[in-house]
Amino acid sequence: MTETARLIIARGTAEAPGQHESFDVPFQPGQSVLDGLRWIRVNKDPTLAFRFSCISANACKECMMRIDDKVVYACLARLETREMMLAPLANKPLVRDLVTEIGPPAERL
Repeated sequence: MTETARLIIARGTAEAPGQHESFDVPFQPGQSVLDGLRWIRVNKDPTLAFRFSCISANACKECMMRIDDKVVYACLARLETREMMLAPLANKPLVRDLVTEIGPPAERL
């Protein structure tokens, strides 16, 4: 039997936040939370919104989110065989799901 990780993800928009959705993700040692999110988007729910630009480079900071209430990079956080709570950054305006407005106000179009 294959091991799984359960990602419980905050879903919604700025106008309708607050729901959570649970996804079971096939687990392989060494996977990142970002790998799990990408698997969900390809195999379960293409509408899941999250940002990433690079994988494990720790340069772009776009995949920053809260995992179990700690602010981390999803590309560096390791997927684990347990329930993991994923939420958007608390101090940034919510766009949708795990996506927050990360650009400074003066740089937004």
